[in-house]
Amino acid sequence: MIIALDAMGGDHAPEQIVLGAVQAVTKYDCSIVLVGDKTQIMEVLSSASGVNKNKITVVGEHSAEETIEDVIERTGRENGWLIVQHTTQVIEMGEHPVEAMRKKKDASLVVATRLVKDKICDGVISAGSTGGATAIAQILLRKIKGIDKPSIATPLPSEHGVTLLLDSGAIVDSKPRDLTQMALMGSIYAEYVFNIKTPRVGLLNIGEEETKGNKKMLATYPLLKQMTTINFIGNVEGRDIPKGTVDVVVCDGFVGNIVLKFAEGLTKTMFALIKDAIKNAGILAKLGAMLMMPALKNLAKRLDADEYGGAPLLGVNGCCIICHGSSNAKSICSAVGVANGYVKNNVLAHIKESLEKEEMLKNDSE
Repeated sequence: MIIALDAMGGDHAPEQIVLGAVQAVTKYDCSIVLVGDKTQIMEVLSSASGVNKNKITVVGEHSAEETIEDVIERTGRENGWLIVQHTTQVIEMGEHPVEAMRKKKDASLVVATRLVKDKICDGVISAGSTGGATAIAQILLRKIKGIDKPSIATPLPSEHGVTLLLDSGAIVDSKPRDLTQMALMGSIYAEYVFNIKTPRVGLLNIGEEETKGNKKMLATYPLLKQMTTINFIGNVEGRDIPKGTVDVVVCDGFVGNIVLKFAEGLTKTMFALIKDAIKNAGILAKLGAMLMMPALKNLAKRLDADEYGGAPLLGVNGCCIICHGSSNAKSICSAVGVANGYVKNNVLAHIKESLEKEEMLKNDSE
């Protein structure tokens, strides 16, 4: 498997992105194409620990005419390689994605996504602009037939594992039909990647009753109820997400992004308060905290967003993983694991198959 990684996207690029790739090629069965400024990338690689220097190569180092395809043939598609594809431009966070793509054809995010479009790489990962990654994926990879708007599926920790939240920011003003498509794609992802048999799908609302909610929620509920390819359990409330009473939660991207950011902030605040309480406690409390340290570390790991890495953009013809802008090396490494799971479990094929089965979602859109 070969993953294209936008080495210039994110608050800590390229250092943390490249270091994450170094970790990932030893942890997962894959090679990674680092797309970005080769001078900066090689600078990080030259000082990084745990790098197999014999498995680092730069496109064009053998000849001026050498292409990425030539390099992949030269490496024999063997796992463990770090291949550097030089680019000269970067799409900044504040830029309009479509305009930036038109003006910056050699931008790292554009080139990395095109590698998936051309079937040179199996997936693309970026910690750069979410809007940019979403728009460019739709333009280059195109939408799956039958999907109107791709959505971001973010796993959130719960009492019983994870709850998948769709959408967490791609569709800020969704329609009832969009929500039904999210439900189908989220259910497929939860089943084949998280190994949840018949995932429970819930519609995020202000109450459990079928009659609760605004016009959009009231219009969406009967549509979800009619679907034969999902296990729709009805409306769920915000508290059901961490409780794990549902496996897939469907909501508007505007609401979903607020839920996601609130959850991230709450987790950090909770651990800060625990540390502060221990610091200001008496000797007995501190001794008790020391005894609880292994349990607290396990809890911190379960709640650590870096453990989940990135979120797949479901609904495009290819694997596109979107990471948080502040991603560190650990998060990027985990994102490679997410891409691995997406590709190895044939998520795209399963979504297309389910769309064919779901009569109410069939249409002629591309």
